[in-house]
Amino acid sequence: MPEMFQVLPPANALKLICDHLPSNIRIEELPTAEALDRVLAEKLTAATSLPSFPRSTMDGYAVRAADTFGASESLPAYLSVIGEVTMGQASQLSIDTAQAAIAYTGAMIPSGADAVVMIERTQKLDDTNIEVLRAVAPGENIINIGEDVKEGADLLDAGHILRPQDIGGLMALGITRVKVAAKPRVAIISTGDEVISPESTPGPGQIRDVNTYTIAGLVARAGGIPLPQGIVRDDYDALVSSASASLDAADVLVISAGSSVSTRDLSADVLNSLGQPGVMVHGVSVKPGKPTILGVCNGKPVLGLPGNPASAMVVAGLFLVPLIRRIQGVVRAPAGQRVTARLSYNISSVPGREDYVQVRLVERDDQLWAEPVFGKSNLIYSLVKSDGMIRVPLDSSGVHKGELVEIELF
Repeated sequence: MPEMFQVLPPANALKLICDHLPSNIRIEELPTAEALDRVLAEKLTAATSLPSFPRSTMDGYAVRAADTFGASESLPAYLSVIGEVTMGQASQLSIDTAQAAIAYTGAMIPSGADAVVMIERTQKLDDTNIEVLRAVAPGENIINIGEDVKEGADLLDAGHILRPQDIGGLMALGITRVKVAAKPRVAIISTGDEVISPESTPGPGQIRDVNTYTIAGLVARAGGIPLPQGIVRDDYDALVSSASASLDAADVLVISAGSSVSTRDLSADVLNSLGQPGVMVHGVSVKPGKPTILGVCNGKPVLGLPGNPASAMVVAGLFLVPLIRRIQGVVRAPAGQRVTARLSYNISSVPGREDYVQVRLVERDDQLWAEPVFGKSNLIYSLVKSDGMIRVPLDSSGVHKGELVEIELF
């Protein structure tokens, strides 16, 4: 009878692997416009202030605020219009006592002015005179120099994942190229004499490869580059040869299947042959996915995933996705999309094990319900029919019907 493995809580297992990874990051430079969702590899500071000139936030009149104090509809302030601020150019106008200049949104504020009166708060008397029907305070309807960002200010730290607004903010400061972490290359091997390519027609006892493609999708979504290596038969020498070549060409290696304790399961032996320290975790206190293998071989993480699709997807989400981000130096992982719903059925669990249960979201009686999609971990369509997963904590014996639960959406 094979010796049973010792399981670790997922958080402990992940930390153990991360602690054995080098901290160096491969860096490449990209046009900022092409860097969406990439991880910054340098701290960025502002070389100039933004805006670099005072500008109007409204269509109206640039004025001296003091000339409007006390103005109301019954007792307006009278100002003389001396001209119009030209958009996209430095204004040549200078506002003096009881004067105003037409200013549009985004226009540079002329010297002497310190506020903008909204056009709706004025009344035109003739071509050169207006009534101001409401007072403005100094700085009202104006963005001052550096009000958005001051010269020398910190913008974004290394390890930040660039969002659309970040791209726009960098472009506003003329930062058109950035250094980012290179995308980790993740080699994916599927194993099993019974596994065939999706293009083939299964014969008796054969199944099409599922895990290569679900794992590849997770890798791409996490910011990595999936490198499918094909299907390798259950043969030690063949697996060692393929795994060694794949690891040389990649930053991470994932072997799907062959992680249970069995005389035919070769993953642990193969991983140990690839470099030091080798297998560090064989068994994680999680369902589905307990017979997971995690290791580090010559500075590169190597994962042996269970062959069942649900197990493989849960484990890849728990370990592969964080490792891809760790390799890129991500400081704060993006929060996944989550919703809260009421559980429609009891879910039982065992203290000391994290359970992940896929659910379908259903709206009923103006209430969002989470319906567990029960199914064995080798059924891919139990995942296809699901909207997300519920995590049952390590110290819980389950979740009761009617309780509010948080669902992490796929």
